[in-house]
Amino acid sequence: MNLKHLLRPALLAAAAALTLGASPPQDWNRAVTRTAQQSHVLGNPAAKVKLATWVSYTCPACARFEQESDAGIKLKYIRSGKVSVEIRHFVRDPIDLTVAMLTNCGPKDKFPLNHSAFMRSQPVWIQTLVRSSKVQQARWSTGDLPTRARAIATDFKFYQIMASRGYDRVAVDRCLADTGMAQRLAAGTEAASKLGVDHTPSFALDGALLYGTGGWDLLQPQIEARM
Repeated sequence: MNLKHLLRPALLAAAAALTLGASPPQDWNRAVTRTAQQSHVLGNPAAKVKLATWVSYTCPACARFEQESDAGIKLKYIRSGKVSVEIRHFVRDPIDLTVAMLTNCGPKDKFPLNHSAFMRSQPVWIQTLVRSSKVQQARWSTGDLPTRARAIATDFKFYQIMASRGYDRVAVDRCLADTGMAQRLAAGTEAASKLGVDHTPSFALDGALLYGTGGWDLLQPQIEARM
């Protein structure tokens, strides 16, 4: 038996040991960072390409962007660690504020699926706004924040959506009474307006606002060009 045959079992064993001990590539979809401005960075904070998105939960174009882009962004870009996505809120109305407070409810790691749950069900719950009466609208805009938010959560069946995400009513009401969170969301919207954001969805790549980019078909080539 020559030396090659003698060494082969040892080499195979060593290769197997290295394979067993090797760490799998990190899935950056699991990384969520909450900022002081009440936004969330999904993915590698040190990613080469940094995408910021401003969204409103009562914006049909934002819901459409979520549907069209979600799989591609998560599987192709965030997962690799090459692109991070920061979701920033642009609050347009009391219903939008209520949903933003609910998506931010609880630990930061719950935000991505909270966000997705409300965006993907928007075509259903937005019908309450379409069919609303003046009496309902008055309830949504008068009184203190917790009272208004609870009325919106009841009428739009947001309690049921939150229950599907593992939240009981006590936890939901606690988040709806968080005036500090509401102030941070309002401040983030004001800051976005000063940057030049005047519609949703809006996007920035590496800090530069993308004018004239309103959807995934125009955004994706610009991400690719920076990778």
